[in-house]
Amino acid sequence: MLPYQSLEEAEEALGRALSVAEKLWFQYSAQKPDFILHCHDILFVMLFYTLAPLPFVFIGLGWFKNMDKFKIQPKVNDCLSNMFKCYKHVMRTFVLVVGPLQVISYPTIQWTGIRTSLPLPSLSEVFWQIVVYFIIEDFSSYWIHRMLHTKWAYKKIHRVHHEYTAPIGLAAPYAHWAEILILGLPSILGPALVPGHIVTYWLWFILRQLEAIETHSGYLLPWTPTKYIPFYGGAEYHDYHHFVGEQSKSNFASIFTYCDYIYGTNKGYRSHKQVIEKVKSL
Repeated sequence: MLPYQSLEEAEEALGRALSVAEKLWFQYSAQKPDFILHCHDILFVMLFYTLAPLPFVFIGLGWFKNMDKFKIQPKVNDCLSNMFKCYKHVMRTFVLVVGPLQVISYPTIQWTGIRTSLPLPSLSEVFWQIVVYFIIEDFSSYWIHRMLHTKWAYKKIHRVHHEYTAPIGLAAPYAHWAEILILGLPSILGPALVPGHIVTYWLWFILRQLEAIETHSGYLLPWTPTKYIPFYGGAEYHDYHHFVGEQSKSNFASIFTYCDYIYGTNKGYRSHKQVIEKVKSL
């Protein structure tokens, strides 16, 4: 909750006029407790999980012509009932696991220093913090993902996520509840180490979810803007990991490719790509 009773008081405290974005933020957040603002995150996660995969759902159901040529595993088709089953599983996990975790994690968020106050961060500050969050999350989740592919962890936990050998956008957060909790740690690590404004915190989780949905989409779309991001893995990169499944020793990184390159866990994927290229050249 902002410590100002009016826009004029806020402007006097900052020593300048508020920007349009700051005025909107004041009007929205001035009377809301910080706890309520913190709990917005799970609402955003559920909203974007519901809306963002819809284009891939429609493509998978054949609503758009000539899109099959972009499907990474063209021989595998999915049906609406299975998609809805996946959606219900994920939403149940959000409500029963992620939501309560958001509530009890509020003291931790306070402790890390994520703020709701004015001024709002600059666009450059938001950009560089998000970049740092992606790098931290990618590096830490790489090692956790490798751990989840050990015999015991895969059998007891990670196998649920690999039920989709040909992933779909809706299956990005489809996993055992324990995996959701474990992989939640890398996601919060960046904001904990480099705390910023809560709007940056919200944006981080939204962008991370959008990235995961694209990565699990099962389609290599030529117009995706993410292909211009350096070292970005993308759908084809992660699709191979699901295709191999339990025996996979390749492509553990969640976002970028450099960890797999540095630690030698991209050899299977590279060999696979070489075979594909040879077949195409025949």
